[in-house]
This record gives sequence, C-alpha cells and structure tokens, in this order.
Amino acid sequence: MNLTAVFLIIFSQVCLVAGQIWLKHAMNQTHHETIKKSAFALNFGLGIGAMTLWFLLWLGLMRHFDLSYLYPFEGLSPLLMAAGASVFLKEKMTWRLWGGILLISAGLALVSAS
Repeated sequence: MNLTAVFLIIFSQVCLVAGQIWLKHAMNQTHHETIKKSAFALNFGLGIGAMTLWFLLWLGLMRHFDLSYLYPFEGLSPLLMAAGASVFLKEKMTWRLWGGILLISAGLALVSAS
C-alpha cells in the first residue's frame, strides 16, 4: 500500500460525499415555486458526475485491493457527509449526531484494525 493508493481511496470517498451533497442541493431547489433550471441542471449534473467518478474509482480499487481492506474506508463517509451537510447545506448537527457518527467511525476503525 503506497501513498497514491491511500489518496485514491480517500478521494473516492470524497467523490461519493460530494455527489450526495450536490444531488441534495439540486433536490432542495425543486421545493421552490420558481425552479432555476440551469442551477438545478448544474448541481444535478455535478452530483451524477461525482458519483460516477466514485463508482469507477471504486471498481479500479477493487481490482487491486482486497475488499476487506477497502471497505473500512467507507467509514469515512458518515463523518465526511455530516461535515459536508453542515457546511454546504447549512444543516443543523447536534452533539448527539456527532457522537453517533464518531462511535460508528470508531467501530469501523476497530473492525479494520483486526
């Protein structure tokens, strides 16, 4: 395992989270009476593009690494998703939510270390 592989694994998770956030942003725009079609299309397209990039990266990574090694990195997703939703979507994050996310991440770290 080299630094490039770790970067690609983490980058794939960032792509997944970015795709989800862009899609959520696009879907939030449909609640308004006047939908700005260009803004919706841009966010929707960016979301689909980021998730497609994640999918292709993940397939390539699975080709080179054991799934039991790769899958624990999925534990980064809840942490990145909560941070991204808080920053980019202005969602309220309570201490209880952060605590739950940290417990999930800690559990995944324990599983991956064994």
